[in-house]
Amino acid sequence: MKFPKYLTYQVYRYASKWVVLLIDLLTIAFSFVLSYLIRFNLTLDFEVSNLFIQLPWILAASLFAFLAVGSYKGVVRHTGIRDVYNIFNAICLSSILIIFLVISNRQFGYIPSFTIPLSIIIIHSLISFVALTTSRYLFKSIYNKIDGGIRASKNVLIYGAGNSGVLTYGALTNHSKSDTKVIGYVDNDNKKIGKSINGIPVYGKEVLTKEFVTKKNIVEIIFSIQKIDSKTLRKKVEDMVDLPVSVKIVPPIEDWINGELKVSQIKQVQIEDLLDRAPIQIKNTNIEAELINKNILVTGGAGSIGSEIVRQICNYSYGSLIIVDQAESALYDLQQELKQKGFHNFIPIVGDIRDKNRMNQIFDEYRPNMVFHAAAYKHVPLMEYNCYEAIKINIAGTKTITDLSIVHGVEKFVFVSTDKAVNPTNVMGASKRIAEMYISCAQQEGKTKFITTRFGNVLGSNGSVIPLFRKQIEHGGPLTLTHKEITRYFMTIPEASQLVLEAGSMGKGGEIFIFDMGESVKIFDLAKNMIKLSGLQYPEDIDIKITGLRPGEKLHEELLANGENTMRTYHKKIKISKVRDVDYLKVRSKIDELCIVNIFFNGNTIKIMKEIVPEYVSQNSDLCKFDEENKTTVRAISDTNLKIVKH
Repeated sequence: MKFPKYLTYQVYRYASKWVVLLIDLLTIAFSFVLSYLIRFNLTLDFEVSNLFIQLPWILAASLFAFLAVGSYKGVVRHTGIRDVYNIFNAICLSSILIIFLVISNRQFGYIPSFTIPLSIIIIHSLISFVALTTSRYLFKSIYNKIDGGIRASKNVLIYGAGNSGVLTYGALTNHSKSDTKVIGYVDNDNKKIGKSINGIPVYGKEVLTKEFVTKKNIVEIIFSIQKIDSKTLRKKVEDMVDLPVSVKIVPPIEDWINGELKVSQIKQVQIEDLLDRAPIQIKNTNIEAELINKNILVTGGAGSIGSEIVRQICNYSYGSLIIVDQAESALYDLQQELKQKGFHNFIPIVGDIRDKNRMNQIFDEYRPNMVFHAAAYKHVPLMEYNCYEAIKINIAGTKTITDLSIVHGVEKFVFVSTDKAVNPTNVMGASKRIAEMYISCAQQEGKTKFITTRFGNVLGSNGSVIPLFRKQIEHGGPLTLTHKEITRYFMTIPEASQLVLEAGSMGKGGEIFIFDMGESVKIFDLAKNMIKLSGLQYPEDIDIKITGLRPGEKLHEELLANGENTMRTYHKKIKISKVRDVDYLKVRSKIDELCIVNIFFNGNTIKIMKEIVPEYVSQNSDLCKFDEENKTTVRAISDTNLKIVKH
């Protein structure tokens, strides 16, 4: 259906409120005449001449009521329940005024031949209310019909027919630039199924089939259920990920802007929403007591974990916050973000933790009471063939910050480690395990309390799998996966950072804290769900390509090494690892040797690392040759010992 360009242009403009007022008054006049006709059985068996005396007073009373209530100010094409309520109030007020006018005229007679039967007033009120309400919805329907002909609409379902669902419908349909048409609601409540809300039918969840979605041409399903936990959301989303639709979610009501839902706030369901991670408590009394008035140093403070640790520390009453990172741009971005949020008592410093003189100067100037050491190289394949850098940052850098903490009397030192340090199969994991061991050695000296935290992958960190998959989906795929059976533990960056702070507050020195990572996630399933949540199909739209395990990569990560077990703490998500005893003097000597040998690019570094960490066995890497050499050496020694015994 085509409409003239002039009409198309006019329909996009707001009609003047005075035009609406004029139409309302004409409707009142028509309703008044109609009420007489109805009262007298559609005949003229009444004094028609009296109409011309009564009508101006009726219009005057109605005009006063409309102006007082403001019912004419509503945008007609956005008519809703509130507008109908205003019309009802205006009609009631005008009826009261008319009744008062009739009664007072009977007493004083200042208007000749002016009397209106009560039945006429009642009939007129009812007809006026129906006529004014109907006219608004009629104009709204005409606008929507014209608007629908002008722009293409996309059909959506709203999952949830409660208050949130109704408000979501209002936000979608009242948005001036919305191209959305709500086909129906989906709800589990049998009392609502089969009924309609605002003329929109309510279906049961059994309609969520490919046939129904295709028939109705539905392209989106919007979850609008408040206080839905991640487990329930995951179950509901997994029930529909095979449908050719994209899945979106309405944010919690406390996140609505000024108590109103905006269309822009309705976001695509992210894979992070489906992973069962509990919401994070931003402020914790134990952490607050630990950080109050303290000078705090965070290394790697512009990285994924370091920057979130900084953000969370900013919520507490610390003394000063020193943020050290060698990444200038990332540090600048964090500085601007903190300033914008109103935080000023922090010192961003561009520095390299390998530079002992520079770090010593920072410790000497700012006298930190606590150190959160998050600076590290963490990419497994890159570090496998850049072991010089892995050793220099992850081991020598940690050694530098550890030694300076002892020298400058730091109260607590919290080290951010990784699950890849457990039974390591790569240089990165082995370097982090050696750093853990050096920190354990340092615990035997001085008064500084050294605490290690160990956890798995964090969602959305730089270089993690989820941002990679997201970029690959944006570029049309394929998604690259190293092995179909590979699994990983995940937690959110805020949760990991909160637990690091919590562990730092409860640590007494010498502990390795293990975080509860929940259940491991099969990355192949995660990849398929990400494709489907984007409204695409696997493998028709986007395929998954298996590339083979990368150098040093494990199939399944571990949180505890062989011979380790855990003890509980007061926090249900934090446990203490009971590690094997080590010969501290021997280990420290070997670590010192490793750092010295590494300076001269000596090829023996990997051998020394494997001596320090006997459980370090390379996988899918050229470095496996060192394990073969070690086996050969052990076998030769055994043969020699056997010969000696025989002789």
